[in-house]
Formats: sequence, structure tokens, C-alpha cells
Amino acid sequence: SGFTEKDLPGVGGRPAMGCVLNKLLDKSGDTAPGFVDLMQGRPFVRNSARPGFLGVTHSAYRPDISHLFPLALSVGMKAEVEKQSFGRSESLALSQGLTASRLEDRAALRQGLDGIRRELDAHGSMSAFDKFTQLSLGILTSGKFADALDLAKENPKVLARYTPRIVAPEWTGAVGETMESPQAAQKFLLARRLVEAGVRCVSLSIGDFDTHEANFPRIRYLGPLLDHALDTLVTDLDERGMLDDVLIVVWGEFGRSPKISPNGGREHWPQVAMGILAGGGLKTGQVIGSTDRHAAAVASRPVHYQDVFAMMYRHLGIDAQSTILTD
Repeated sequence: SGFTEKDLPGVGGRPAMGCVLNKLLDKSGDTAPGFVDLMQGRPFVRNSARPGFLGVTHSAYRPDISHLFPLALSVGMKAEVEKQSFGRSESLALSQGLTASRLEDRAALRQGLDGIRRELDAHGSMSAFDKFTQLSLGILTSGKFADALDLAKENPKVLARYTPRIVAPEWTGAVGETMESPQAAQKFLLARRLVEAGVRCVSLSIGDFDTHEANFPRIRYLGPLLDHALDTLVTDLDERGMLDDVLIVVWGEFGRSPKISPNGGREHWPQVAMGILAGGGLKTGQVIGSTDRHAAAVASRPVHYQDVFAMMYRHLGIDAQSTILTD
């Protein structure tokens, strides 16, 4: 992009990696979106999967998974979610009486009628509708993507593997209201099914790691939940011969403070954080970099988020140093 850093907020900011992949790798005839965002809670509210200056044409596909993984939000966040989603639901079902062949006829007619308006739209909105229409046609006529989102079609034994036998603490007040259930580990299974259906990038979230209070009881529950989900995913991919083809990155946007707050919590800590990588043909079983004994500062071999993104792009056949995005 020809923008300076100062100009970026005015044009939507930087695009998420999945949205970049939508622009660079999407092909006509795809029967699944290139980027599916399953994030719930804070990451969804703050729109971390935004298309940025690439425009809405390259947005993530965001299916409603609230019926599978209920996640309570604070009152303020509910208003933010509504503002971000514009009241839109993304359904994969055909309306009653509307067959695939009729849908294709309507799409051809619409393409002709909308030609003039498309030429007049300088912001990409009309072309965005065209792309979403084409994508919906591929999804609806193949059924493969819709089936991937239906966990009822999964082997019950596999579904059970992704369900940790842990009990969520029964807390009262704000801490317990926004907590994930043990069933949230099945989001990792959903991600595996989506990748099998042809999705190139899947993002998901496990909530309530923002431990400003009650850090220790929350991590005693969330730690085993994440550990079970990640171990099951890696094992499952390996057994299916998919592990070298799927690169897994687990991280947050920052670390937690070494010192405990008066509320028994940890605050935001951008100075140093951790990330876990698995699969993707990487040389695993190693630790890169180190911190001081308080986990407060980098002691050796610093790795930045940009380094990891560049490696991920390289694994996908994209040279991050020479590829230019035209807004």
C-alpha cells in the first residue's frame, strides 16, 4: 500500500492475515471461504479479523456459532457486537422453495442488471456483493462447507475426544459470567473440519484469559482446557496425515504482568509474551528465545509477531518481502 502509517486508520487499518489470503489466493469456483473467523467475545468485538484497507470484498466469513458455544458478554460488549455485525446473520440454508438451479438463474440475471451500478461504485461495495454472491453459490450448491460446520456429522468418538472431562468452576459475579464451558475445546474440531473442507485460514478464540482478577483459579481451569484442545488437535491431525500441511499458532496479543495485582490478577504486559507453534512441517520440540527469571523482559533471541507472520506467509508460498498489496 502507498499509505503512510499515519494514514492507515482512516482507511480501515491493516488487514488481518486471513483477509490478505482472501485477496491473494482466492479463486473463482472455490466451494469454501478462504478465511473463516470463529472468534467470540473480545477478539470479535475489537474486529481483529478486519479487512482493513483491502475493503469488504476480502472480509472473513463469520458463521454464527453462539448456539454451539454460548459465551456471555458484558452489556457494553453486546452493544459493540451489534455495531460490528450490523445485525447481519450469515446463513448457509436455502430459502424454502428456492432450488440451486433457480438460484443460479437469479445470479445470472442479477449480474446483468447490476453491471451499470458496479461501474459507478468506487468503494468496492458492489463488487463485494458480487463476490459474496459467487461464494454463496459455491457453498450452497456443494454442501461441503455447510457440512463442515455441522458437528452432528462428526464421528461421536472423535467428538468425545475433543471434550475434556473437566468441570467449570461455579463462580458468581462478573468473573463467571463470561467464562467458556469445557465444550469450547470443540472449536478446535470445528477448525479441523473447516480446513478439510478447503478453508485456508481459521481463527478461533478461547475466552477469559484476560485475568485482571482471580488469575489463579481461572488459569487452573483454562490451562487444562486449552492443553486438552491443542493436544487433541495435534494428535488428530497427525493421525489423519494432515499435520505437516496445517500450521497451528496459539497466542494472545500480549503477555501478563509478572506481579500479582491487589485483585489477585495479572495486568496487560506488552513487553514480552509467549506463542506456541505446531505442525506445518516445522522443526518442533524446541524453545526459541528466553526471558529473565520473572518473565518480565526478553533475555535472548527476541521474536516479533512480524517474524511469525512472515514465516506463515512463506509456508503458504507468499514472499512477505516482495508481495505488494494494492488497495
